[in-house]
Amino acid sequence: MLIALIFLFLLLIGVPIVFVLGISGSVSILQADLPLVLIPQRMFVGLNSFLLISVPLFILAGNLMDACGITSRIVDFSNMLIGRIRGGLSYVTLVAMDFSSGITGAGAADTAAIGSVMIPVMVKEGYSPEYAAGLTAVGATVGPIIPPSIAFVIYGAMTEVSIAHLFLAGFIPGFMFTLALMAVARYYAVKQNHPIRVIEITWRGFFRSFVEAIPALVMPLLILGGILTGVFTPTEAAGAGVFYSLVVGFLIYRELKLERLWPILKETAIMSGGIMLLVANASLFSWILTAEGIPQKVAEGIRYLTQNPYVVLFWINLLLLFMGCIMETLATIIILVPVLLPLIKSLGIDPLHFG
Repeated sequence: MLIALIFLFLLLIGVPIVFVLGISGSVSILQADLPLVLIPQRMFVGLNSFLLISVPLFILAGNLMDACGITSRIVDFSNMLIGRIRGGLSYVTLVAMDFSSGITGAGAADTAAIGSVMIPVMVKEGYSPEYAAGLTAVGATVGPIIPPSIAFVIYGAMTEVSIAHLFLAGFIPGFMFTLALMAVARYYAVKQNHPIRVIEITWRGFFRSFVEAIPALVMPLLILGGILTGVFTPTEAAGAGVFYSLVVGFLIYRELKLERLWPILKETAIMSGGIMLLVANASLFSWILTAEGIPQKVAEGIRYLTQNPYVVLFWINLLLLFMGCIMETLATIIILVPVLLPLIKSLGIDPLHFG
């Protein structure tokens, strides 16, 4: 009970979630009069996974590709495809988000990369700043779905579900989600009379933009194809992605310079450190929940109410929707997976589908 009160209180007063998890877990250990050495011990156990090495490597690959001008080329190619229809910049933003997700694997990185290019252009073309920012933000939510996905890596490391299968399973839901967003964008384009861009599209221009975008289109195929064919493990695929990004930046686009590597590595270290600190603290918190028998109590309570797997999945989706409003994706995964996974398995639901 105390851990729940501390958790909610800290969350409500605006303490960052990484510290909410760490403080709640530490206070629970102190209250139970357990050795304090358990705190760093459990945090280390949460990070002691070979799969997690792929997280900073995927982030580094995304940062390298962004630094070598891949974002503008993705936007240009998307613009050639669908830029001339009413509200075309909305579709360009969403399609560019899909391509960018296949490189970075993180929604925040997609927002920064695509948003910095598209939001000023949309505002200049007559879209409201609120609409442009909102579209970019919601479009970035596809980042954790389309592979390579850092969220899938974290989930796979926790549950021992195949990362390759998780990546493969993310394609169709990710693209369906994008199509749904494009349908909503179409509705607003007609309702708010969004402008039609007058741009000249020639076969030569289309072919040039396609050729320049090929390195970006190849990278997801390289990563996923290598994993599915057994050439790479997920961690090795992330390393291959970094090597491929260096080749593209230095030899193909020739926009990546040696003096830019240090800022890129620094940014990667900051982003990776934040994620790993979150994973470590969430691991401590989830261990406390497991030690208190919370997963078993939750499973028993829900099974008492219903044993219909579809009803259970419906309520879990509502829970995830609520948690997603107040917590980051990775924190939600690390906290809820140990609680809900025993219930999912007891009802015969595939952990892959649950992921």
